[in-house]
Amino acid sequence: MLRHLMTVLMLVFLTLPAAVRSQEAEALPIDRSATGGAQTLEDILRRQNGEPVDDRFRREAIGGGAVSAPGLGPLGGASDPELWRALRYNEADVTTSTRGDLGKVLVQDGGMRWYEFRRGPLVTYGGWLLLGTIAVLVVFFLLRGRVRIEGEKTGRTVTRFQAFERFSHWLVAGSFVLLGLTGLVTLMGRMFIAPYLGLEANATLLTISKLIHNNVAWAFMLGLILVFVLWVWHNIPNRLDLVWISQAGGIIGKKHPPAKKFNAGQKLVFWSVIILGVSLSVSGLSLLFPFEMPLFAKTFGILNDMGAPGWFGMDPLPASLAPQEEMQLAQLWHAIVAFVMMAIILGHIYIGTLGMEGAFDAMGSGEVDEAWAHQHHSIWLEEVKAEEKAPASDATPAE
Repeated sequence: MLRHLMTVLMLVFLTLPAAVRSQEAEALPIDRSATGGAQTLEDILRRQNGEPVDDRFRREAIGGGAVSAPGLGPLGGASDPELWRALRYNEADVTTSTRGDLGKVLVQDGGMRWYEFRRGPLVTYGGWLLLGTIAVLVVFFLLRGRVRIEGEKTGRTVTRFQAFERFSHWLVAGSFVLLGLTGLVTLMGRMFIAPYLGLEANATLLTISKLIHNNVAWAFMLGLILVFVLWVWHNIPNRLDLVWISQAGGIIGKKHPPAKKFNAGQKLVFWSVIILGVSLSVSGLSLLFPFEMPLFAKTFGILNDMGAPGWFGMDPLPASLAPQEEMQLAQLWHAIVAFVMMAIILGHIYIGTLGMEGAFDAMGSGEVDEAWAHQHHSIWLEEVKAEEKAPASDATPAE
């Protein structure tokens, strides 16, 4: 008899929790967040097929008197569902204490698209671009080795760059390295620093990086102006560039094509730095002053007037953007251009250090051996020597 009683009690205890869980499950609200708020299966299917959804029962429910407990709801006592429904259908009468374009935007769902692209394709492809560039340079160095000066050095040097030219170059180079490093920390710190050093360490690095990035940017822009003024006339393309390109600049093979002060490869780097650097500067200024310098709405309007989207079968681009959207687009463009420019500068650093013997002297001391100058910039060397001889030939003998 006791065994039968124990069996009945065990069955009761085993079935009771299941019954309680079943009642709790029935009491829980249905989570429709993954369906965009759709109420029925028909709604979901129509949304997926791009067909209109009959949402009159939701629209007509606005202002239906749903009121939350005093002090728990938004101003006016309306419940959260009613408030969001009114915002969705542009029926809410909302005023803000913030005056200006920023205060007009209450909900900006485009921020999620920006966030997903920022932490996904931007970081992935940008990171692989930099790592891939480094890998290619390593393989090239292992196969080609360093470009050596042919023959013996003469021991005679010629001034390649004056002090102010070197200062302008290092102003651009040094500021860009700082901007690149702090930009990478800002973009990737949450993914690659915080998990290992902790959130506080990452926050400290981000604060310092932001301070450096926003202030060193002015030095970068000043350096761009100086470099452009100093060297633009030496970087105009000419026929010699075609010869240099056809012989790969002497880096591949044994030929060393003639060149003036800058060869075709250096001209490509120069114009890449100027064009991409200006784009970085403009987008950076737009991020610093989003209300004074909106960038994309005007640009999209010009492209629409030109009919550019239609060339690619696209709809017209949005010509009216909220400040948040302007900053999101500016940040993405800023980062994309920066990744491309960093990849180019990595190649430039390689040639100027490991890749070519004697190249660093040009921007180090400013003096290069005549053997190096003759090998890589023979026409420029002849012009320099001709200028040095000119005063002596023009002098009149003393009586």
